[in-house]
Amino acid sequence: MRKYLLILAVVVSLHATVQSQQVTINDYNRAVQLMWPNLVNKKIFNVNTVPYWFTDSSGMAWVIQDPQAKTFYKLQWNQTPEPLFNHQQMAKLLYDSLKIKASPNDLPISLVSIQNANNAIIAIANKNYQINFSNYSLVRPASSSRNPMESLSPDGKWIAFVSNYNLFVKSAVSGETKQLTNNGKKGLEYALPYGWSDIIEGENGDRPQRLQLRWSPDSKWFQTYLVDLTKAQKMYLLDWSVDTLFKPKLLSYYRASPGDTNLVYYTPVFIEIETGKIIQRDLAKNTHTFPTNYEWSKQPGMIYEMNRKRGFQEQQVNLINLKNNSERRLYTETSKTNIDNFNIDILEDWGQAIITSEKDGWKQLYLLNLATASIKPLTNGQYYVNSIFIQQASRTIFFLASGKEVGRNPYHQNLYRIGLDGKAPVLLTSDNANHDIWLSPNGKYFLDNSSTHQQPSTTVLRSSLDGKLLQAISKANVDALLQMGYTYPEEFVTKGRDGITPIYAVIHKPSNFDPAKKYPVIDQTYTGPHTNMFPRNFSSSFGRSNQALAELGFVVVTIDGMGTAGRSKAFQAVSYKNMGQNLLDHRIAINAMGQKYAWMDTTRVGIFGHSAGGYDAGHAVLAYPDFYKVAVASSADHDFRMEKDWWPEMYMGWPVDSSYHFASNITMASNLKGKLLITHGGIDENVNPSATFKLAEALIKADKEFDMLILPSQRHGYTGIYNDYFTKKKWNYFVEHLLHQQPIWDFKWK
Repeated sequence: MRKYLLILAVVVSLHATVQSQQVTINDYNRAVQLMWPNLVNKKIFNVNTVPYWFTDSSGMAWVIQDPQAKTFYKLQWNQTPEPLFNHQQMAKLLYDSLKIKASPNDLPISLVSIQNANNAIIAIANKNYQINFSNYSLVRPASSSRNPMESLSPDGKWIAFVSNYNLFVKSAVSGETKQLTNNGKKGLEYALPYGWSDIIEGENGDRPQRLQLRWSPDSKWFQTYLVDLTKAQKMYLLDWSVDTLFKPKLLSYYRASPGDTNLVYYTPVFIEIETGKIIQRDLAKNTHTFPTNYEWSKQPGMIYEMNRKRGFQEQQVNLINLKNNSERRLYTETSKTNIDNFNIDILEDWGQAIITSEKDGWKQLYLLNLATASIKPLTNGQYYVNSIFIQQASRTIFFLASGKEVGRNPYHQNLYRIGLDGKAPVLLTSDNANHDIWLSPNGKYFLDNSSTHQQPSTTVLRSSLDGKLLQAISKANVDALLQMGYTYPEEFVTKGRDGITPIYAVIHKPSNFDPAKKYPVIDQTYTGPHTNMFPRNFSSSFGRSNQALAELGFVVVTIDGMGTAGRSKAFQAVSYKNMGQNLLDHRIAINAMGQKYAWMDTTRVGIFGHSAGGYDAGHAVLAYPDFYKVAVASSADHDFRMEKDWWPEMYMGWPVDSSYHFASNITMASNLKGKLLITHGGIDENVNPSATFKLAEALIKADKEFDMLILPSQRHGYTGIYNDYFTKKKWNYFVEHLLHQQPIWDFKWK
């Protein structure tokens, strides 16, 4: 009996040793090496080759990077690839013309645009130059002297501008000026839009100015807005980061919260130049976050109106006749939840418009007859159209779609071609992978970047007619990555909360993974309903640096539960007015992983996320405190009532009701049991820091211990040394509180 007890004690001791093995500086160094900036063009190459199509449609150029050299290539159709230029001569040109010393193998230039095989615009040290590759001449393009506060009519006869908040036109020939409006004033301003991130400095500072108006093709009318700021309220920030100031700088910006009526409003205005006739579309007045949009018809005095009603439950498309101030309804769409992912391309030469809509349950394409206002499906099926490319001359439509091919990952997209004849779409990318494509301007070719999170990128040129392979372009080089012991993240599929729908996830394990060890789990989250997180291509499996975090001794997972985008409308609608439940499928998936893999310790689960993902992270330890033990919530919208108006109104509904209260992290602050780090940029105008401060106040009132980090000079995204600092805090927060190890602060980022 003593022998068996001794053996048991040894086993327990060995298990404890495996569990408590101290994280080392080597682990941190390995993590740093796997950060995206230390990987791209250092350990992994050519994961996302981009084409530069010749504007004369005679060929294309691209860049190949490998450990030895950076090489610029060109391909003229029906020829073989060759260098775009002589790299030695280019290095000499840089020195002779600009006194820039550069190696031919590492030229500090980037392509901007290419006219043909001999002429291009390149960027050097943030300046553009016109280059001729036949004689290696280099000149700066002439700078535009156009006044951005003036707009020239298409026929070149009129110049529109704003003075003292009113609209004027002047003759481009004689300079004679005519005033068009006279009721403009400060706060009620013509053609001066308010930009999303426009910042006002000081207590009585002026907002940035820009001109916005659209001329009709015949130059007889223009469309603009009367911008009403008279009742709009501001949000405020204090910038403490200016080294030369010893008082904070007051910053403000106009931004409404859900349900507010004191917003910036845009009222559409149309002006006939010759007569001075003004038509103001009060019925199309909308908020500046989603103004009513317009597109001129080729028919004189006619304009298309795309009007999305507040609350995102009704979308209209109208044709406005300005000559008699009448309208004709072309299309109306309504929804009991919301209308997301709606788009329209008006093609008058076809007599049609192409509408992208989820109105029948899946994001599909529809043809709207502009004469009869009748609509019919162009595509149909249980798949999701991501984007479209229209070739008007050939009356052909190309589209990228996910989930159409049976038995494949529903987030991987393929390219299809379809005409207006009602025939089924033609698949142009047949292999079982994700395809990121670039279509040539003439529609005859496309560059196909094929990859998955486990399959490095292969880039080829294909025919747009049938997908036929025409030329191999590049192949990702990941040799240095594999030499580190790196293994690709694993795909995991389980059933969602309904017990039927498959949900997808990926699992990142440390490169020194030991299946005999128990690893804490970290959930990298973003359940914002407008997107999804599955890394569908090779580069996205590294872009969030989850593998780097795994190297410190964790299993890091990314999960797309029900309520997110990219699948059916019903799949996304699960989160409508219900975003407080978005982590249900995360818990289901993590528990399913733990049942399958003994090396996952689901008693130690952490979570982190940014923005809407930061809301998730904070919500996790407050709504599910017995499951999630450690959270890092950065730049989070902890209460949707304090967010920018449009995003919660789209996904939580409008008017504001009790669902906002029950989804709030602030209202459940007293639930905190585990460890919580909340962070925010001090001058974040996208998600104002006020909700983070309000959550901190609620946690203090509830007598809950938590940690907080404010990065005074940062906006919504953290950059440079500030992002490094935050990443270090995030890593060490999990090392200390989830891994229960002594963190290391002094390590290098290079």
